[in-house]
Amino acid sequence: MGERGQTLADPEAVFQARGLSKIYRMGDVEVPALRGVDLDIFRGEFVVVLGPSGSGKSTLLNILGGLDVPSAGTVRFFDHDLTAGDDAELTRFRREHVGFVFQFYNLIPSLTARENIALVTEIAERPLDPDHVLDLVGLGERRHHFPAQLSGGEQQRVAIARAVAKRPDVLLCDEPTGALDAQTGRRVLEVLDEVNRSFGTTTAVITHNAVIAGMADRVVRMHSGGIAEIQCNASRVAPGELEW
Repeated sequence: MGERGQTLADPEAVFQARGLSKIYRMGDVEVPALRGVDLDIFRGEFVVVLGPSGSGKSTLLNILGGLDVPSAGTVRFFDHDLTAGDDAELTRFRREHVGFVFQFYNLIPSLTARENIALVTEIAERPLDPDHVLDLVGLGERRHHFPAQLSGGEQQRVAIARAVAKRPDVLLCDEPTGALDAQTGRRVLEVLDEVNRSFGTTTAVITHNAVIAGMADRVVRMHSGGIAEIQCNASRVAPGELEW
């Protein structure tokens, strides 16, 4: 994939972030998490955001996903200015357009895998069938199992299925393999890769694991609250071929 233009007029830009800054205040102390970040994320691409702890990558993801607001700067989702929205508008944006996958699975322990997904599909406007997405992530035979009966990797795949089931425009993943071993992590990445390719879901994965960069269309490297480098991969490596 060649370098893409970073213009506000680009019709393919799903997210357009300009001058994003975020300062957290702890008493009299100010801690800058983002420092003037400019970034576009384009329709259908798979982006990996790399950086050490404290580099600002999770803060960036939370702002893009409407979970947090910047101290300065703007974020547009297509033609909608997220930074101008109130809490109710951000809640609607998250519900209608974004799927989240976190390092810890946040499944409801008293519900089966299928029931965890059905919670989302019952309130979504155009959901996928829970059984279909469980088959997609390779857990059709485990649909009636509770989280405690599933391995960590299986729970993460249920969490991905839950995020995908509402057909989000964007899938935002924060360290989705951080709690998993290499083999299980590859299986989870295979699911994310399949979702991106099959549904065209714009996907951003936040990680400190540089190995994952090979499967991306573009790699965004962050350091000290800013973007140090954006790299375009000529081709994407299959998750099963990643060398951990």
